[in-house]
Amino acid sequence: MLDVAIIGGGPAGLSAGLYATRGGLKNVVMFEKGMPGGQITSSSEIENYPGVAQVMDGISFMAPWNEQCMRFGLKHEMVGVEQILKNSDGSFTIKLEGGKTELTKAVIVCTGSAPKRAGFKGEDEFFGKGVSTCATCDGFFYKNKEVAVLGGGDTALEEALYLANICSKVYLIHRRDEFRAAPSTVEKVKKNEKIELITSASVDEVYGDKMGVTGVKVKLKDGSIRDLNVPGIFTFVGLNVRNEILKQDDGKFLCNMEEGGQVSVDLKMQTSVAGLFAAGDLRKDAPKQVICAAGDGAVAALSAMAYIESLH
Repeated sequence: MLDVAIIGGGPAGLSAGLYATRGGLKNVVMFEKGMPGGQITSSSEIENYPGVAQVMDGISFMAPWNEQCMRFGLKHEMVGVEQILKNSDGSFTIKLEGGKTELTKAVIVCTGSAPKRAGFKGEDEFFGKGVSTCATCDGFFYKNKEVAVLGGGDTALEEALYLANICSKVYLIHRRDEFRAAPSTVEKVKKNEKIELITSASVDEVYGDKMGVTGVKVKLKDGSIRDLNVPGIFTFVGLNVRNEILKQDDGKFLCNMEEGGQVSVDLKMQTSVAGLFAAGDLRKDAPKQVICAAGDGAVAALSAMAYIESLH
């Protein structure tokens, strides 16, 4: 039986693994079917992680985390988790893809979040063919071309600035007239000659052909439609938490949840179920910052260790 099963390999999961193994737990497995690192690996730059003064992209930033967090015996299983079940004896069963299961004393869920769909016509049809949620991944395809960006938060504006370095022009579309991003970022965007702001507007439709997107129809405040001839649009309209693995066969969740689907936790990252912890973007009130997710992971691991100690 495992001591702790960690689900997800972003900053929260990696930090939890580091603290649990360095704290003396021998049997700790992090289940992450992809590359560890989490969502930040798709970010074009990170400049607000204290102690890392050099501005770098998300992949470079996360590269040393994996090695460091594995140093004390954390095991990485590259397999997807389908469901977490609580057993009558207090232990947990982790159901894995392919029908295998693992037993564990405690679980730390760090499954994070995923970009929301904006909900305009043509979004699903052209996703990956001109509609993207990752400027670092796909920006280069639009070198010296015009693109659109949808959103008004930090991510939208940061990625618009990143795209302005590659593309000939960036149309930034936002449904309000004020931006929610940090004032310093808003200032940079307004000063950038390559970025044209289209505020109090929404994307009505993205259209194209077999090759991909050829244009975006934007609905303006007065109800008129402006047609942008762009081959790509990047959407940054928030995040949905990934809570599917906590769903039980009866459709209810394993532990108490918030209205938005986030996991209810206390300051120790403890859920309503003993031995089950949640950390990072998945938990209630998560600020969705690397530094907070990493802190959550450490807290959850310390709590899990105390819980396992209490079983003896």
